[in-house]
Amino acid sequence: MPTFVIALQLKIFTTKNELQQYLSEVRASGKTTGFVPTMGALHQGHLSLLAQARQQTDVTVCSIFVNPTQFNDPKDLDKYPRPIAADTEKLQQAGCDILFNPPVTEIYAGDEHWHLDIGELEHLLEGEFRPGHYQGVMQVVHKLFDIVKPDAAFFGQKDYQQFMVISRMVSQLQMPVKLVMCPIEREPDGLAMSSRNIHLTIDDRRHALILSKALYQAQASFDPAHPEAAKQQAEQMITSEPGTQLEYFAIADGDTLHPANPKSTKIVALVAAKVGATRLIDNVIIK
Repeated sequence: MPTFVIALQLKIFTTKNELQQYLSEVRASGKTTGFVPTMGALHQGHLSLLAQARQQTDVTVCSIFVNPTQFNDPKDLDKYPRPIAADTEKLQQAGCDILFNPPVTEIYAGDEHWHLDIGELEHLLEGEFRPGHYQGVMQVVHKLFDIVKPDAAFFGQKDYQQFMVISRMVSQLQMPVKLVMCPIEREPDGLAMSSRNIHLTIDDRRHALILSKALYQAQASFDPAHPEAAKQQAEQMITSEPGTQLEYFAIADGDTLHPANPKSTKIVALVAAKVGATRLIDNVIIK
């Protein structure tokens, strides 16, 4: 006799009150919650975070919310992909328990002010090229943590600096959530998975491979006594690639994002570049 696997039904909430009511029942039953906050346009990278959440917690919550406060450019916000039907199907197939998909008015009430001083971390690397971006990230993640109250939240290593920023916020505000950083998911040719990749033309897609190649080259050739040599070689590789405009390539201390030095116990190489009209970021852990 054939056996049928019945997928659990994904529960979808659009209001915080209904979600909180449901999650309070989940907590009352002694179950733990794992949270994956996203802006949608889901790919295998997001689903790998969900897989980690399912392994480590009892009930998984994924939010899809394109957060307006973290976009410096309104045009970037307007063109951000929003394939909600396809995303919902992916979450259902991946065994996610809850989708929180609120409208903007559910998250932001009128003219709100937010600022959390996390020091220079906000202004280095990504912060220099996207001023105000991390205030918007912290604002929305703080709100989502407040709504979901997860035991653990799962983020991708691709947004390495973002993970550091959220960690700093959680520490400063003493929020009771464990943060988990999950490895980057890559295409077979090495390109880091990103919701922005759909904007790449065929030529852009080919040129974009230089980012991961330069990172892996820096990882392989890194000499703690001469960190600048690997950095310069990587910069040369990227600036020589057609259609690619380098914003930064850094070999940084993984705890401060200052340039790596002989005392750095954790070292990460990070890159940001425009390929065609699309801005991409990537990184590798060197040590």
